[in-house]
Amino acid sequence: MTQTDLSVASADAVAAMAKPLELAIVLPTLNEKANIAPMVARLEEALGPFGWEALFVDDNSGDGTSDEVRRLALQDPRIRVIQRIGRRGLASAAIEGMCATAAPFVAVMDADHQHDPQLLPKMLAAVRSGDADIAIASRFAEGASASGLSSEGREKGSKLANALARKLTGSPLSDAMSGYFLMRSEQLRGQAHRLSGIGFKILLDILATAEPRLRIAEFPLQFAERLSGESKLDEAVVLDFLVGLYERYLGRIIPTRFALFGTVGALGVGVHMSVLWLFYIAGHTVFAVGQTAATIAAMTFNFWLNNFLTYRDQKLTGFRSILMGWAGFCATCLVGAFANVAVASLLQIRGFHWVLAALAGIVLGSVWNYALSSKFVWGRFK
Repeated sequence: MTQTDLSVASADAVAAMAKPLELAIVLPTLNEKANIAPMVARLEEALGPFGWEALFVDDNSGDGTSDEVRRLALQDPRIRVIQRIGRRGLASAAIEGMCATAAPFVAVMDADHQHDPQLLPKMLAAVRSGDADIAIASRFAEGASASGLSSEGREKGSKLANALARKLTGSPLSDAMSGYFLMRSEQLRGQAHRLSGIGFKILLDILATAEPRLRIAEFPLQFAERLSGESKLDEAVVLDFLVGLYERYLGRIIPTRFALFGTVGALGVGVHMSVLWLFYIAGHTVFAVGQTAATIAAMTFNFWLNNFLTYRDQKLTGFRSILMGWAGFCATCLVGAFANVAVASLLQIRGFHWVLAALAGIVLGSVWNYALSSKFVWGRFK
């Protein structure tokens, strides 16, 4: 290293000390290796060389995303990575990242280049000045564009969810489902214990649990096409909003995942009876054949819907994972069915009314199935 290089490095060090860490940008990732270096360059272009850090929260991507961040971090102390093992989901990733920084301000944005970093200085200025408690980049504000949404159906779903959110919050907010916002870290840490961390609705969760209500500043966002990688979102944005409503008002009484699991199970009973009728009554087969077909159909239906709904943020993908997950789910259901019958029979023998005995068996079987499925199906086969 020449004397000139040393002088430049020394000047950079002095400048860095003169401008301490102010803003952390949290970027949840899933198989986005190719996006990392270009995003770091865009952040530096928008924010300058000092006063910020980027925390990539990676859900153990199979394409080496975490290693790519580490490669950059060896040469750039502004870059950090949190590699999560056995945990998935945008909301929980955002919460972990926001709580892992010492910066007084924190932003959450996508790493796929759909969110423009050039908005960050304006958003930071609005919150730093005290004019707003949270700054949100909106795809639907005046002057914004949502052309980067993957489909017309998803755009319509986002608009419907935002219309419902405005009624819920009593706020003129145009994009409560936005994944791009900035706030004070202290504010987030103060309400982190009230956030569910389930699914993708992190902004709505923050707005709904804040006391007092947060003052909002919106900035029009030109929502771009993805550069590469996988989206952590899917088409069911309205469904995610409805799950958020349940979590907000009833989640402390009955855990949201268990409520969804139970709802799926109730629908599965309808599938079971329909298939049994089709085989036994309409098809004139023996009852055992119809019952077997109905059981397999109901378990398959329950597995598919739980994968889509209950564990949407931990969804199994790929033929092998889905096949193994289905087999594991069927095995756990058989164990739960045995527990159901055993407990119900014991209670009935001991004098409990048959309806109460049956309900007790159903509840125990459901809890057992939920616990085993959460651990051995959506916890292992990823």
